[in-house]
Amino acid sequence: MKNKVLKSENGIKEFSKLSHWKMSFVGMILILFGFSQVADATDFVVDKVASKVNWEAKKVTGKHDGSISFDNGTVAVTANKISGGTFVINMKSMVDEDIKDADMNKKLMGHLSSDDFFSIEKFPESKMVIKTVTPVSGTEFHFVADLTIKGVTNPVEFDANVTLTGDKLEAKGVITVNRTLFGIKYGSGSFFQGLGDKVIYDDFTLAFNVVAQKK
Repeated sequence: MKNKVLKSENGIKEFSKLSHWKMSFVGMILILFGFSQVADATDFVVDKVASKVNWEAKKVTGKHDGSISFDNGTVAVTANKISGGTFVINMKSMVDEDIKDADMNKKLMGHLSSDDFFSIEKFPESKMVIKTVTPVSGTEFHFVADLTIKGVTNPVEFDANVTLTGDKLEAKGVITVNRTLFGIKYGSGSFFQGLGDKVIYDDFTLAFNVVAQKK
């Protein structure tokens, strides 16, 4: 009789362990499934024709400005909000738009393409990867991203106005970049003395209007 009771008690314990394991396993599956459902993002592909990036660089005696184009880009959207993204810029697409004289324009672009500035032959692409997105107010969001220029990566922060209408996403904002952080020190008053009116300011801006379509 005693043996039967022990077997019964052992059976109950084994059943309890098995039930607990099954419940734990089911719970884990539900958690993982639920997490995957929440984490699922929809990709929006950057429209390279509709998207625009305008750059502006200033010096003591004036400024230069122009445009540059995307090579490719993808924006991740989760719960109708940007949750990530990667953008690749084609450095060879950079043009100056303020100098109308063809020879002077060519001279400037040659200098910007050289090792004094962007070393475009060596580094034909620049890249930005979104790390975090924080709501500010309404359609305005604060972005933290990793920006890579000339093979050097540094964080940048900026605000952008984002609208999502059906299968179309649009984001507008301005990014301020300190070029010296990427090893571009030519004409910088922060590193060279006695430049006088030849000083080129460290910061340049990228005003962007990104248009992306749902993949």
